[in-house]
Order: sequence, then C-alpha cells, then structure tokens
Amino acid sequence: GKVQEFKDRQTYQPENSGLEGRRLCDREAAMPENLSAPAVAEPGEELFLFTTKTCPNCRIAKRELEKAGIETTTLHVGHKAIRGCIACGKCARTGLCVFKDDPVNECVERMREADGLVVGSPVYYAGPNASLCALLDRMFYMKSAPYAFKPAAAVVSCRRGGASASFDRLNKYFTIARMPVVSSQYWNSIHGNNAEEAVQDAEGLQIMRTLGDNMAWLLHCIEAGRKAGITPPAVEPWQPTNFIR
Repeated sequence: GKVQEFKDRQTYQPENSGLEGRRLCDREAAMPENLSAPAVAEPGEELFLFTTKTCPNCRIAKRELEKAGIETTTLHVGHKAIRGCIACGKCARTGLCVFKDDPVNECVERMREADGLVVGSPVYYAGPNASLCALLDRMFYMKSAPYAFKPAAAVVSCRRGGASASFDRLNKYFTIARMPVVSSQYWNSIHGNNAEEAVQDAEGLQIMRTLGDNMAWLLHCIEAGRKAGITPPAVEPWQPTNFIR
C-alpha cells in the first residue's frame, strides 16, 4: 500500500490556510460547554471509516457491517496533505479546527452524527500513517466529547513488523475519549506488502470479518439498550492532576 499512497500523495500548500476566526461553516459548532456531558447521537446505526485506498482491512470489515444492516461512510485520508495540531486552543470555543483546507472539520461533523468508528492504517516505521495521526490529533483534541460511548476499532496492515505498536497508538485516541473499543479474535492486523499479498493472509482476513461482526453486534446492543431506556453512565467532572507542580 505504501507505493500506491506515494503515487497519490498531494503537495501541501501552506498559503491556502487561514488561521484567525475561520471555520468550516458559518454557524457556531455545537460544542458542549461542559465536556463531562457528552452528546449522544440519535439512532441510525451508521459507522464512519477512515482508511487508505489500497488497504483491504476496512473493506472486509465494511462488508460484514453492511451484511448486518449497518450503513457505512468511508473517507480515504492517507494520500491527503493534513496539517499537524498547533495547540492554539481555538477549537475549545468553536468546536472546529481553525484550519479549513483539509478533511478534519468534515470528520468532526460526521463523527458527531455517526454511531461508531473504524480507523485503518498501513504501518510506517512501526507507527500509523502520519497524515492519519495528524488528522486524529486535531479531530480528538478538545472536540471528542460527542464521540463518547460510540464503539471504535483500529485495523492496521504491515509487510512484516510494527503492527502491534501501530494498533496500540490508534487505540489511544479511543480510550481517552470514553469510546468502547471493539475487539476481534486477535489483534486487528493483516500482513502483506501490497493489497494482493494481504488477501492471502487467511487468518488476517478472518480477523477482519470477526471484527465487522463484533462491531455490528455491539451497535445493535447499544441501540436495543437505548430503546429500553438505558442511558450512558454519568461522567464525573475531570480532575486534572499534574505530576510536576
């Protein structure tokens, strides 16, 4: 997948960005003032998938989800030029990132409406795709309250090694945002130097099918619980504790 992504990669143009006071849309975003009270999406059982064009993982999981009646929306981000977070903090007020020339704000808006999330990435130097990490940093930083209690899963693809480290890195975004992490029968990785080799990994393919089944099952359980009047657990106010005072 790396060779194809390199061919698809676009050149980033910093001059296309604007900082001060700019948002993706004219209205103020619905960012909760109290981050301890996450917004819960309306029923609909729609899943949001981030992936790369050449990775088979999300395609397999998506097929199993759609077989179970789960609608999916897919966004390919690996070949896009995406800024890193500059920690300006403006998103705390607007709910959206100040940079508007990449897919981050679109992802924030979509994730507020979606019922779950699957993130797929190839492995680079024992880590996820850099553009994907930049997107997730900005998508989750001071914007993750509405994602709470929505199931999430990460899947990775590698030639030989680094899958577990990449898988662990992606799961960090979910676990800091109170998102239930969906598992499979093994760690969610598949092996191959390209898409043609990856589909020869029989166990990897089975892991992705199982993951799709488990994600669909959990989404249906959450929907059944919602209809039965079960609400998400109350969230304690945050008690930040710095190690150095």
